[in-house]
Amino acid sequence: MTKTNLTRRTALIGAAGAGLAVSSCSKSPDVFQPVENGHFNHGVASGDPDQTSVMLWTALTNDAGGYRGVEVARDEGFTDIVFEQGEEITYVMMQPLGTLKILATGLEPGAGYFYRFRLNDQYSPVGVTRTLPEGALDQYRIGVFSCSNFPAGHFNVYREAAENGDLDLVVHLGDYFYEYAPGEYATENSEAMNRVPAPARETVTFEDYVQRHAQYKSDPDLQALHAAAPWIISWDDHETANNAWREGAQNHNEGEGSWEDRRDAALRAWYDWQPAREPGADLRQHRGTYEIGDLATLCLLESRLTARDQEIGLDTFPIASDADDTDPANLEAVAAWKRDVVGAEERTLLGAEQIADIGAACGASKAAGKPWRILANQVIMARVNFPNFATEMPGWLRWWATRNSEFARQFIMRTRFGIPFNLDMWDGYPAERERLFAALRAVDADVITITGDVHSFWANDLVDNDGNRIGTELVGASVTSPSPFSGFKAPGVDYGRMMVEANPDVGHCNMEDHGYIRLTLTPAAADAEFVRVSDILTRDYRASVESAWRVRPASSGTVAAAERVS
Repeated sequence: MTKTNLTRRTALIGAAGAGLAVSSCSKSPDVFQPVENGHFNHGVASGDPDQTSVMLWTALTNDAGGYRGVEVARDEGFTDIVFEQGEEITYVMMQPLGTLKILATGLEPGAGYFYRFRLNDQYSPVGVTRTLPEGALDQYRIGVFSCSNFPAGHFNVYREAAENGDLDLVVHLGDYFYEYAPGEYATENSEAMNRVPAPARETVTFEDYVQRHAQYKSDPDLQALHAAAPWIISWDDHETANNAWREGAQNHNEGEGSWEDRRDAALRAWYDWQPAREPGADLRQHRGTYEIGDLATLCLLESRLTARDQEIGLDTFPIASDADDTDPANLEAVAAWKRDVVGAEERTLLGAEQIADIGAACGASKAAGKPWRILANQVIMARVNFPNFATEMPGWLRWWATRNSEFARQFIMRTRFGIPFNLDMWDGYPAERERLFAALRAVDADVITITGDVHSFWANDLVDNDGNRIGTELVGASVTSPSPFSGFKAPGVDYGRMMVEANPDVGHCNMEDHGYIRLTLTPAAADAEFVRVSDILTRDYRASVESAWRVRPASSGTVAAAERVS
């Protein structure tokens, strides 16, 4: 099947399984309509593609047994079926909710397919998937997403990408869901939008995580994007608990059992509810390399649960927050803290084995003559410090922010010393970043890093401590999660501009919008559009391109910076 035979319109018609419906909130008639009753209320999904296979997923509601299976076809009428697998299941009692994952094999490289699941005489909505291409390739388009918080707003970003993205692949960089209870982070509008988290508590047990996954997969806009393209999905922290690391998490507290039990319960639910290939014995090992024809190599990173050391807290800051910022002794104490505490050589994020694997994959990609190496990464990799808010923030706003908050006062005063923007990001592990950059330089491999987590759009340079340019970082805004300074919005205060002015490696920062990155790869350029939506509190929105960026392939040892083209 050629790509032109598998259009966005036919994909969405097929995914709807029930024709087209016109929505008063959309100018396009191509609106995905999920199944609301029956056995397939959570949609369908595909993921982890390679050149000849792809994982297919669905959930089954009220499964009382009988035949269940999947069909994959070249045509939307399912007259040319190329893969079919199923079996008869007998249960003692009805299963209220379960999942079904089947690896479709024997497919052709770079080909598009329709697929649908069947439970007895009922069929699921139809999804569209695509294997990874091999050989010469003129163009490949990736959608980059992260931070989709169900109670924070409607998933209009997913809807926009499903209807207008024309994507070959979706890469989701984590925080696919959030573990918090009602009344906690980003839930203040959830009742008005009928998006209250379920279960009505923090997710701790396997059953809790399953219920939360099921709630997210009930969303029609998320279902639409899952049905429109294959996904490669990583996790960040909220799939387990906030600020997770290899031995715990900031949001794993006394009375919530052992960290290992909670982590493994969360990961088991994650694998059950995502179109991801099953791991070996260690559930944490979800990373790998994906080859996209002769255009690109994509490396999926795991930066949370296998090697990450615990985040350094600002309670280790070596001097009083209101100390004299002109005193040489104070400046030296802060410099020593950055160098010896935050920058301790033994602190790891990916670990030596993963860095070696990334270096090997990128070296092979470079040797094969591929123009692009993509690192699918969770947290900002570039060097970013806070602006000096003691001078950059208007006095009235500083007063308002600190009037009832000693924490805010101390934080603002500490920014006078050039503290890292977030110690949970690569800036909290600078020695590990240098090891990664050294591994890439050793094989003469430049990279484009695609990043999530920070709920804002960024275009950054990746530069090592010796001033060598390693590549470009493109950071996508959130689907719905609040931007970093959403609680301190004020007329005329542009936090993104402050970030750019304070950091030579930051070329662009937008801390206002929600959206995704539409990354189009060709042999001549990597073109990134930062696509934003106008609203997430209602389902009526407009989409636009916030900015567009172009990266050229490295030439004669020179790694090009991203260039703004609109």
